[in-house]
Amino acid sequence: MSRQGKKIPLEEVEKKLRYSFGRKELLLEALTHKSYYHENREKTDVHNERLEFLGDSVIGLVIVEFLFLHEQSCSEAVLAKIKSYIVSEPVFAGIAQELSLGESLLLGKGEKSTGGTTKKSILANTLEAVIGAVYLDGGFETVKGIIQSLFRERLMHAIESGDFFDYKTELQEKSQLLFGKLPEYQVIGQQGDEHERIFTVAVSLNGKRLGIASGRRKKEAETHAAKKALNLLSESAEIDTVDMDPEVFSP
Repeated sequence: MSRQGKKIPLEEVEKKLRYSFGRKELLLEALTHKSYYHENREKTDVHNERLEFLGDSVIGLVIVEFLFLHEQSCSEAVLAKIKSYIVSEPVFAGIAQELSLGESLLLGKGEKSTGGTTKKSILANTLEAVIGAVYLDGGFETVKGIIQSLFRERLMHAIESGDFFDYKTELQEKSQLLFGKLPEYQVIGQQGDEHERIFTVAVSLNGKRLGIASGRRKKEAETHAAKKALNLLSESAEIDTVDMDPEVFSP
C-alpha cells in the first residue's frame, strides 16, 4: 500500500507483529507522522496522533492486568513503579526499533532530515499508534496477546532484576524526610579508555559517605551507590549512628 506512489512495507511490519490487518488503512494511518500529513495534505487526510492516544491506554491496561495477575505479592506502590518503568519512552522506542517501525514510517522532509526515523519520542509514539490500530482491527484479546508477547521479556527482567526501582529518587525522598538534607554525589575515580571508561561515584549525606559504586556511566554508578546507601540507612534511623566500614566504602 502507498500514499500516491510511496511504497510502505506494511507486510514487514505485519510479519514482525505476527498479525495481518484486515483493514490495511489502519496500519498505514499508524505509520503516518503528523509532519508528513502537514507537508502532504493532497496525499493524506490522516496522521497517527489519535491512534497513538488510543494505543497508550491499551498498552497501559494490558501491562497493569499482567502485573496484577502475575505479581500478587507486590504492593500497589511496587506495581506502580514497575508500570512506570515499562510504560515509558525508552522501552517503547526499543520495541519500535525491534519492529523496524522507523524504516516504515512516513515522515515529512524536515523531520526526516533531522533523523526522525531514529528519534525515541517518534518511535515510541509510533508503537502506541500501531497498537491502537491493532486494537481497532482485531479487538482486545488479539492486541492483548501481541502486547504481552512484545513486553513479556522486559517485564520479567524488570521484576527479577529490580531495575524498575528508582534508587536515586528513593534516597532523595528518604534523606529529606529523615534529615532534611539532600544526598550529594561525587565522582571519585575514573578508569579505562574513553569508550570503555568506568566511573566510581560516592554518595554522601551530612558529610558522611553512605555508598560507593562503579558503572560504565555516571548515572549507573550513582544508581548503584544510592542503592547501597538505602540499604545502609534502612538499618539506622539516625545518620550519626551509621557505622561506616572502611573496607566497604573504599573505592
